[in-house]
Amino acid sequence: MNTTAKKTILVINANPKPHSLSEALARRYAEAAAAAGHRVSLVQLRELHFASDLPQGHDADAVLEPDLQRLQQQLTEAEHLVWAYPVWWGSVPALLKGLLDRLLLPGFAFRYHQGQALPERLLKGRSARLLVCMDTPAWYFRWLQGAPAHRMMKDAVLEFCGIAPVRISAFTPVIKSTPARRERWLAEAGRLGARGA
Repeated sequence: MNTTAKKTILVINANPKPHSLSEALARRYAEAAAAAGHRVSLVQLRELHFASDLPQGHDADAVLEPDLQRLQQQLTEAEHLVWAYPVWWGSVPALLKGLLDRLLLPGFAFRYHQGQALPERLLKGRSARLLVCMDTPAWYFRWLQGAPAHRMMKDAVLEFCGIAPVRISAFTPVIKSTPARRERWLAEAGRLGARGA
């Protein structure tokens, strides 16, 4: 019997390419989570309409497009966030970076207070799972490149906003993967989804 507490889970596929491994992992996770009784929303980032830059930085109040207003509401309601994306040039796709710039705004994700060096983290109480696809072997990415995409998403973005713990599942190397190996990766995503982990 599954005694895992049921969660509200937001799954975001941030790969702009349709029919990608990232999308398949996100779908498998979401389907397994829903089948296990979790409340799940699956968002295809490439289908949202929003400007992906901040021409004035944070010096001017940002007006959120309807899709970003909806996504902020979904994030507010979620207890667990799942981000599926590839690593390109050691970082996340530009579409995901643009979303982070536009979505995780001061007053929503964090707030600075006068006289304090570190901000108040406004998204506490949520956990996250990163489903990361890479062509670079995991050992090379970690030990020789310093895992820049992992550090950016985990430390500099999500934990900065109070989201913790952040766990990472890396699927690599994709470029040399066989159909059987990809099926094992999808099964792993399904197991994680069923547990809401």
